[in-house]
Formats: sequence, structure tokens, C-alpha cells
Amino acid sequence: MNNELWNKQYAKFSAYGFLKNLRFFDAFFILFLLEKGLSYTEIGILYAAREIIINIVEVPSGFIADKYGRKNALIGSFLFYILSFSIFYLSESFWPFLLAFLSYGVADAFRSGTHKGMIMDYLKLNNWQSEKINYYGHTRAWSQKGSAISSLIAGIIVFYSGSYQSIFLYSIVPYLINLLLILSYPQEINLSKSPKKEQNLLTINSFFQVIKQPAVLSIMNTSALHSAYLKAVKDYIQPLMVSVALIIPILVNVETDKKNGLLIGIFYFVIYLATSRASQLAAKVAATNKNRISHQTLIAGFLFGIGLGLFYFYDVWVVALLLFVGIYLIENMRKPILTGFIADNVPNEMLVTVISVQSLISTLITALLALAFGITADAFGIGVAFMVVSAILLTSTLVSSQVLNDG
Repeated sequence: MNNELWNKQYAKFSAYGFLKNLRFFDAFFILFLLEKGLSYTEIGILYAAREIIINIVEVPSGFIADKYGRKNALIGSFLFYILSFSIFYLSESFWPFLLAFLSYGVADAFRSGTHKGMIMDYLKLNNWQSEKINYYGHTRAWSQKGSAISSLIAGIIVFYSGSYQSIFLYSIVPYLINLLLILSYPQEINLSKSPKKEQNLLTINSFFQVIKQPAVLSIMNTSALHSAYLKAVKDYIQPLMVSVALIIPILVNVETDKKNGLLIGIFYFVIYLATSRASQLAAKVAATNKNRISHQTLIAGFLFGIGLGLFYFYDVWVVALLLFVGIYLIENMRKPILTGFIADNVPNEMLVTVISVQSLISTLITALLALAFGITADAFGIGVAFMVVSAILLTSTLVSSQVLNDG
């Protein structure tokens, strides 16, 4: 990346992503909920409820961020995250967890697209739009490094405490630091304006004109589908990690839960280092086959999911885990590429709103997939659930692609 781009604001953008992903509970979330006695169906309901509240708040949050200030939207988002973490730490049963999931959903809705929009505005102000994929890929790489460090720290916390509960409390600290960081962002990328009725109508009309463009709709849909898929199924890999950890002949004299906690932290650490590198390589990947990259990687992700489920079903856990890593790598190469493609086709003042609509599509799909996955996992096991969900998505993608080509 051009050395001119490596400045103070680049460091702030990168630090934001790094701190945002210091969610120490992520590596153990499903294991935590299972430990509290929840079934896969109940977990699926919680995930679906979170996505539904995101759907309710998503588009209004994009308009609010665009019109009244992105910094304010992000600060509100992080306050809801902190509330959610606190409820998780204090709770033991389904209904309080539902409240925590709903709070998390509101936070996600106000955060989604907002920071990306600030980055794109910053690049436009400095006439660096041509670097958008490269720049966003590098800042996203720091997010993945945050996830890697988060997993390692979480593994150490679980190893010494023997409990998943405390990691929610520790997760509050980096989010408080991020609040202060957001306050230091320059005002010119906040885009706070005094709302007027005619301006709102103009914004809404312009927005609908933008999303009528076939190129924008195509990118939004393909991006949303894979992101929704990974978001719905990613945490269900944790029981697989437990199985892999149990067969590794180290720390044999350590309590099983502590050993599993440390090794799962290490697994995620390695995965996120790999995804960090994938984000950095996004611009090079996009340059090789720009026209077909979104479709090809979408198909590859679903094929990996089918293979993952098959190997999981037959207890070939290591291969299943490697295929899961492949899905993660695909998502983190796709994200900067498709964000850049959208920015090429959407005016900057509409960017946050359009990305919010993309997230809305993603959350609708995530809600359905999370519920379907949980019910199927309870009935037939996680391996079958991976195969069924991945096969349905692959089939629908191939059929819709064929219909569009024939048209």
C-alpha cells in the first residue's frame, strides 16, 4: 500500500477494528450457551431474534448515521454492546439471554456500515478513492488481528479461571477504549447535518434510484448471502474444536475444560492470523478476475460447507476444521473486494445507507439460517445441519445464476 496512506487516521481506523474485535467470548460463545443448558434450537431462536431486531433497526440506523452523525451512531452502538456484555455476565437462563441478544442486535444495527462509510469518505476527501479495496483490506486485516489476539487471551483466561462467564466482563474494557477513540475522529467524516424534510425526501428518492442499478443489487446480494451464511453457522464449529482438542496429546494432566479452553483459543488465533492475511491480499485477488470473483467465491464457500458437514458427520474432525478455515478465508477476501465494488457504484453520501440495506438482506437470511440450523442440529446433528444448509444455499445460487443467464 502507498506509504502516503499510512498516517495518523489510518492508525485510528486500524485501532478501531482491532479493539472492536477484542470480544473475548466469541471463541466460546456456543460452548457457553450449551453449558447453561440451552438446546441448539433455543440457541437458533436467540440468533434469529438478534437478526430480527437488526432488521427492524438496520435501515433507520443508516439514515440516522448519514444525517445526524456517524460518530454519534457508533458511540450509541458501543453503549448497547457494553449493556449486552453485562447481561451475559450476570445471566443464567434463556430469557435474560434473549434480552442480551436483542441489545447486541441494536448495537450491530447502528455499527454496520457506519465505519466503512467513514473510511470511504476519508479516502474521497483525500482523493484516494482508487485505493479503497487496498486501504479497507489493510484496516480489516487489523480487525482480524484483533480477533486473533482476542482468542488467545480468551483461551488463557479460560485456562486459568476454568469458566466462560468472566470473559464477558473482560470484553467491556476494549469497548470503553474504543468509545474514546471514536470521539477523536475528525469532524469532516462525521457528516452531521441539520435534518430538513426536503433533504430527507431527496435522500430517500436518491437512495431508491441507486439500488435500482443492477450492478449494485448484484453485489449487495452476493455479499449478503455469504456473510449471512458464515454468521449463522460459524459458532457451531466450537464443539468440533473441542473434539479436535481432546485428541491432541498435550496437557494430559490438566483439567479437560481448561485444556480445551487454551487449545480453542490457539485454534482461533491461527485462524484469524490467516484471515488477516486474506484481507490484505484482497486487492491482488480482485485484480485476477474482477468480473467473476464474487460468484466464484460464493460457490466455493458453500462447497466447503458441504464438505465440512460430511467430514464432521464421519468424525474426520481435523479435515472438517480445515474446511471451516477455508470458509473464513473466503469471507475475509470477499469483504474488502465487494465493499470496494459497491463504493464504485454508489455516491458517498448514500454509502452508509446502501451498506445498511445490504446488511439488512444479510440479517434476514441469517435469521432464517440460524433457526433452520439449530432445529436441524438438534434433530440430526451438527454435521448434517452443515450439509443441509450449505446444499440448499448452493442449489439456490446455481439456479438463480442460471435463470439470470438465460434471461
